[in-house]
Amino acid sequence: MLSQYLYISTAPTLPREEVDAILATSARNNPVRGITGLLLFNGRNFLQLLEGEEGEVAALMERITSDPRHSGVSVLDHRAIAARTCPDWAMKRVMIAESIANRRDMLERDLPEGLDPGLRKMIVNFAVLN
Repeated sequence: MLSQYLYISTAPTLPREEVDAILATSARNNPVRGITGLLLFNGRNFLQLLEGEEGEVAALMERITSDPRHSGVSVLDHRAIAARTCPDWAMKRVMIAESIANRRDMLERDLPEGLDPGLRKMIVNFAVLN
């Protein structure tokens, strides 16, 4: 069964190099595990969408929850899905525009078309918070 998780966490002291290292590790490990998704980082918080077989994604969520680089992991949504929203993204970093005024337009352009409207709204709202 395919499932999808959307979570948020806090990492206020994480340097950009560490975020890049997380993405590199994801790009290397996720294809082997059949995990796809996207990641946003606003300089303080992560918001990540993960999708794949339930057992693989649940195991990854356990590793994420115990990762000392961030805290306060909160699952915003967890659901069974019939098909992947991000089938070609081992872990895409969705860039957040520097200008808050441009963030909504940029995200609407970059987020996958098949994304559930409720999840899309949560992701866009996250990006325009700061």
